[in-house]
Amino acid sequence: MTDVTITALPPTPLYVLEIWGNAAAVAKRIRTTIGTALPPLGRSSRTASLHFIRFEPTVWLVEGDMAPLQAALGGDGSLTAIGGGIVRFRLNGPGWRSLLMEHGVFDAESPEFAPGYSAATLIDHVNVRLLVESDESCLAFVPRSYAHDMLHFWQVASETLP
Repeated sequence: MTDVTITALPPTPLYVLEIWGNAAAVAKRIRTTIGTALPPLGRSSRTASLHFIRFEPTVWLVEGDMAPLQAALGGDGSLTAIGGGIVRFRLNGPGWRSLLMEHGVFDAESPEFAPGYSAATLIDHVNVRLLVESDESCLAFVPRSYAHDMLHFWQVASETLP
């Protein structure tokens, strides 16, 4: 049995930040506004009031106070609330990497997938976003419409993996 605990976390305000025009200027405005640069692809970063998780070249998931970001975007991007459509799961314990390899297409066992790193992948045909919190913990962002099935899949898989 894989040593991992799967916990659905309470809902939280979650937004998609997309930049579609003048990316360099937007990034500079955001850095000036919040005091730090947006994280590079596959990484996350935090400020006192914001948490950024970058999964795609011009897309971040963001938690926190959106007011400063909205002004910095201007007409070159958008912030879209998606918190109601996502369920966050915490996979905790030394077996979380093995569990994510079951029906996954991403190498979650790679030592390069370390704390602060993120990935977008498919697991059992479901789009899942991952954020490594620590060596013992990973967050998985799952579409609400698949959350029940994904939880069941992980529960069954955790009982059958060595």
